[in-house]
Amino acid sequence: MATVLYITAHPLDSQSSYSLAVGEEFIEAYRQANPTDEVIHLDLYQEDIPQIDADVLRGWGKVRSGSSFDQLSDAEKSKVDRLEEILNQFVAADKYVFVSPMWNFTVPPVLKAYTDATSIPGKTFKYTKNGPVGLLPGKKALHIQASGSEYSEGPLASLEMGYSYLKKILHFYGIQSIEAIFVEGTASSEKAPAIKEKAIAHAKEVAKRF
Repeated sequence: MATVLYITAHPLDSQSSYSLAVGEEFIEAYRQANPTDEVIHLDLYQEDIPQIDADVLRGWGKVRSGSSFDQLSDAEKSKVDRLEEILNQFVAADKYVFVSPMWNFTVPPVLKAYTDATSIPGKTFKYTKNGPVGLLPGKKALHIQASGSEYSEGPLASLEMGYSYLKKILHFYGIQSIEAIFVEGTASSEKAPAIKEKAIAHAKEVAKRF
């Protein structure tokens, strides 16, 4: 049995979001193909994801310097403890499905905050004399990304920093098996329904072998 983190980063619902609509179809097909797997949905807009702020940096610094957890301030304790929960859940999973729109050429800030929470040396990667090494080999990931224009290829490809960012950070963790489903060109109201249906068909196909 595998554990799948279904990580969504959109403040609206699937009736208003192309990425979420495709993501829901993927998960339904995945569950049908893998009935014994555990799927955990993380709606990042409903999750408590502390930003790496002064409390976090001070708390981490104190712990690294030998202070006990009890010596941290209440704010430091709360944020450091929550970040540890997020990290441990991420490391324990076998597969990851990220669902997000492209905003300003990249991922929503809440998804960036989530990757900040999981980019921890000694947990998802480590430093060696030959450079950093990922600690999560053998896992796999999928990114479902929607955008108004086409960015995965063509004249706007150089502007795409959503999937390309996520792919780089996951590779950094040692995750090499990464796929993408692009729901692109949805700004065209005439073409959008067909684009959505094509992406859903693709998602169902991927779900059977993911």
